[in-house]
Amino acid sequence: MDMRRVAAVVVAVVVMAAVPAVASASSAPVWRSCATQREPSAECATVAVPIDRARPELGSAQLALARLPALDPGRRIGALLVNPGGPGGSGVGFAQFGGLASPDLALLRQRFDVVGFDPRGDWYSTPRITCDAATLFDPALDRFPSTRPGFDALVAHNRKAAADCLARTGPLLAHADTQSAAEDIETIRVALGEPKISWLGLSYGTELGAIYAAKHPGRVRAMVLDGAIDHARPMPQAILEEAAATEDALVRFAAWCRGSAGCALHGQDVLRFYDDVVARAARGGIWSSELGRPATADEVSAGVYGHLYLKDDWPALGKDLAAAGGEFPDARGLTERNQFRSPIYGAYRAIGCHDFPSPFTGPADMGFLAGLLRAAAPHSWRYSEYWDFASGCTGWPVPAKNPPRPQPVRGAPPILVVGGAHDPATPLAWARGLAASIEGAALLTRTDDGHTGLFNSACARAAEVAYLVSGVVPGRGAVCG
Repeated sequence: MDMRRVAAVVVAVVVMAAVPAVASASSAPVWRSCATQREPSAECATVAVPIDRARPELGSAQLALARLPALDPGRRIGALLVNPGGPGGSGVGFAQFGGLASPDLALLRQRFDVVGFDPRGDWYSTPRITCDAATLFDPALDRFPSTRPGFDALVAHNRKAAADCLARTGPLLAHADTQSAAEDIETIRVALGEPKISWLGLSYGTELGAIYAAKHPGRVRAMVLDGAIDHARPMPQAILEEAAATEDALVRFAAWCRGSAGCALHGQDVLRFYDDVVARAARGGIWSSELGRPATADEVSAGVYGHLYLKDDWPALGKDLAAAGGEFPDARGLTERNQFRSPIYGAYRAIGCHDFPSPFTGPADMGFLAGLLRAAAPHSWRYSEYWDFASGCTGWPVPAKNPPRPQPVRGAPPILVVGGAHDPATPLAWARGLAASIEGAALLTRTDDGHTGLFNSACARAAEVAYLVSGVVPGRGAVCG
């Protein structure tokens, strides 16, 4: 719910990097160098937050921070907090390893102290949400059960997975919701000594930012919400809207691939080829050398979805899909891109079940919505993020602390919401809905492909930078083609 090429680089490097554990309670953070080759000026610290603000006896969590000091301190505007998405994404890694390295974003590095942070439970914040990967994801599990035994098996699996995560994580698991994380942002602001913050949130970072703005509108200087999530939408509606957006992106990729000499499946019926690969995977006929076993249909579909985030990844998707459907099939390039075995999948699931709980009570309503899902996404229905939340949270025993509901923003300065007409993860309707819930918000619409404007559109990057520096939103009806 996070971009994918940059995120993959960030994840790979963050795993090997050590963030100094510098404890800080209510005082200002104590910054220590955590330089990287990409960002030699990076500094790291921690800030303490209560696990449960109503129950201080549960103790505190330490939030990991990384700061890139403004390169032009004489013209410094203030602190720009960044969240790259998820849930479960690392703002520390995003800052340290080049998340804002594009030349188009150079002015942000000049004028702001860029501050990335790992939200509670994520990455180098402690305690970290920890789950056994094999318990959390069972490739043999039916995530679309239509019978009572199948539904009961899904519930039993999810209860077992949650019990494992709780045993490994402790009480933080019950308080890993976005409402709590938004209050943590206020703690960070106070610790930084900033009267107001600027915010750049991508994907899940739009939900987190919007909740913070609703809670603390007077503490917002400027806020970009790019790849917008409208958390007011009921889960069944959001599931179908996102599935349709994923399908749209797959169909657009297939049309590009069929007509482009740069695609390994040039000239072929790409959707038919995709359907054949998924069907063969469902029969156990698609090997993955990365997994050391046949890939499931869900894993293949999720891997294709992972390539749709960046338009620049479409040639790689053509190559990897062709390899999966070849004479000697190997789905390695696809299974490497799905998140089922990602190091953040535990945090993704735990936070997701707080924010996007399952609407299902039994096999009847689950089967009914699954039928609508297949109609909305006849090719890509096997994987979409909201169905992953809904199926994975069915039976999850930790009570959801932040289910979907309206949370309007009033009293903040103008906020820029960015949505894509062909975004595979966050439909344009969500951006419109979120913008409508924010008093004085401006909507920038992208008509190109990929998830978030920051990683797919030079036009959107320019508009976001100009707004963050000036505080002036684009005019009504602004469009990036």
